[in-house]
Amino acid sequence: MSSVSLKSAWPAFLDMPAGRLSFDPFLLLSVLALMLTGFVMIASASMDVAARDFGSPYFFIIRHGIFVVMAMMTLAIVSAIPMRLWQQYSVPLLVIGGVSLLLVLVPGIGREVNGARRWISLGFFNLQVSELAKIFMVIYIAGYLVRRLSEVRSTWSGVMKPVLPLSVYVGLLISQPDFGVTVVLMCTVMGMVFLSGMRLFQFIIVLLIGVLMAGLLAVTQPYRVQRLKTFLDPWADPFGAGYQLSQAQIAFGRGEWFGTGLGNSVQKLFYLPEAHTDFIYSILAEELGLVGALIVILLYCFLVYRIFVTGRRAEKQQQFFMGYVCYGFAFIFAGQALINIGVNVGALPTKGLTLPLLSYGGSSLLASAIMIAIVLRIDYELKRATVEGQRGPRRTRKSAGRVEA
Repeated sequence: MSSVSLKSAWPAFLDMPAGRLSFDPFLLLSVLALMLTGFVMIASASMDVAARDFGSPYFFIIRHGIFVVMAMMTLAIVSAIPMRLWQQYSVPLLVIGGVSLLLVLVPGIGREVNGARRWISLGFFNLQVSELAKIFMVIYIAGYLVRRLSEVRSTWSGVMKPVLPLSVYVGLLISQPDFGVTVVLMCTVMGMVFLSGMRLFQFIIVLLIGVLMAGLLAVTQPYRVQRLKTFLDPWADPFGAGYQLSQAQIAFGRGEWFGTGLGNSVQKLFYLPEAHTDFIYSILAEELGLVGALIVILLYCFLVYRIFVTGRRAEKQQQFFMGYVCYGFAFIFAGQALINIGVNVGALPTKGLTLPLLSYGGSSLLASAIMIAIVLRIDYELKRATVEGQRGPRRTRKSAGRVEA
């Protein structure tokens, strides 16, 4: 491959002065640390279940290893896409996300698992379309905020217009049903609009409306009401409705300060359902203890912080689309991690949300890789703009010197 074609394919690793990295190393290190921790914990938590259900203890390990490789390839490819293309096609991406959420409800296309229809089968793995829909919604809202920024900051109409596409997405997500992603998406959009400069009293009113809607959605279905009752007292029925929460709390209790040791979990031995997916954090706390659990929380906090830092730099350079995209992705990572960990420790009702970059699941891992790749691309473009701005005055001074000579 020629140097020209290589430069156009992977610009994020080229065209930077010596000694200056073209990507955020701290962001990438936190991502790799979470992914490797997830791989190790999935290997520990899934071997017995895999041996029982598939005849091989390495079934989930091999599959997740393939997902990790796919995620890294996806990260490399997506990081080469210029941000102007994401902004240019934000509306078509929104439509694609809505159509995919609709298709998953069509019998014969959508795949139903445990009473929920959220996946489209792609042969090797099942794609959870809501993971991509979240990304497309963030990109659309970022584009909308750039186009209507003055209107958002001064009028109610500018604040309420994004409610229409968001309502369509929410309706389709509830139909699957996927209450967890619905809450994350609503909070993400509200957070993005608030950071764009909407008035505080408007935000408070919108927040109250959102909380009211979430409450109504929570009590409209009997199984959600049952989850709320179980959340309030999981030990009232520890072998029935409260089984998952009570077993998760036992895992935390067994872990104590430093854990039982990697691979020594008892709860993963068919006591705690979904031990390698939704409740991987409970197994991690049992084997690595409170110290290990807190280190994972710190990694998530650092990851979200680095994304916010990139978004703030984008705003300072007047790149508002890039800034709002970063804020949206930061809210998604923070929201999903907060809800998943909250469910594991018994602070929130049970939701079917994965822990980003750590839980087993190809869709979640690929979606996380796409978001990280876009943030790394934003970081690169901001640094490139800074370097070009520094080169410009130098060229001007050299040219002026030649004319004077």
